[in-house]
Amino acid sequence: MTTPPTPLEEITSLRTTLEHHNYLYYTEANPQISDLEFDRLMMRLVELERAHPEFDDPHSPSRKVGGAPIEGFRTVAHRLPMLSIENSFQEQELFDFDQRVKKLLGLPEIEYTVEYKIDGVAVAILYERGALSLALTRGDGQQGDDITHNVRTIADVPLKLTGSDLPDVLEVRGEAYIRNSDFANLRLAQLERGETPFANPRNATAGALKLLDPVQSAARKLRFFAHGLGFQEGFEPRKHDQAITRIQRMGLQVTPNLRTYASMQ
Repeated sequence: MTTPPTPLEEITSLRTTLEHHNYLYYTEANPQISDLEFDRLMMRLVELERAHPEFDDPHSPSRKVGGAPIEGFRTVAHRLPMLSIENSFQEQELFDFDQRVKKLLGLPEIEYTVEYKIDGVAVAILYERGALSLALTRGDGQQGDDITHNVRTIADVPLKLTGSDLPDVLEVRGEAYIRNSDFANLRLAQLERGETPFANPRNATAGALKLLDPVQSAARKLRFFAHGLGFQEGFEPRKHDQAITRIQRMGLQVTPNLRTYASMQ
């Protein structure tokens, strides 16, 4: 007769299984179980964790559904300034920029990596020894608001990075956003409740990140694309595209269709 698993063994197994299927769904785009089956596994995990609080783990997949509301936001300084990007509307402006960079670096050619601009809200997410420890808004570029409680609920933001040889400290920067289909459903629900619908997905995203209740934030179904790095220790890729490829292997969603070119030409 097979001995039934202990509560801790079942909890550990469920956490591992759910993390695996989250990775398959969001990073590999290769789901292997149905949403219904995933939800059943999650419900069982939540049930067990509530019955056995002694096995609490802040990085459990169950934390994606949101925890207790916070009382207010604290301001935290960025270890490296979090600057905004500049716009360019004329082709000549790009070539002028290329000339300035080559002159500054003293190089005959500069390699460029090109990514989509995601119309979302800038977020910095800090991982320490592979575990999500802090998430901040851009704020004024020097300091931002601690929005960790809400970022933890974003479906494709891993609470723990995947793989071995993880950096001691890794700050990933990117954009939180709402997909058009989810935004349409959100507006429809608001209209059905007689509420004024959100004007655009970016405003809905910004509002979700500044909610005190993470359960309400999770209901807006935010997503995240990583497109760069901030402060880091033990992670020194030579090129930007190599860094993006590596953090993707760690389980992070990155901006799709990234391309690297040998020069501005």
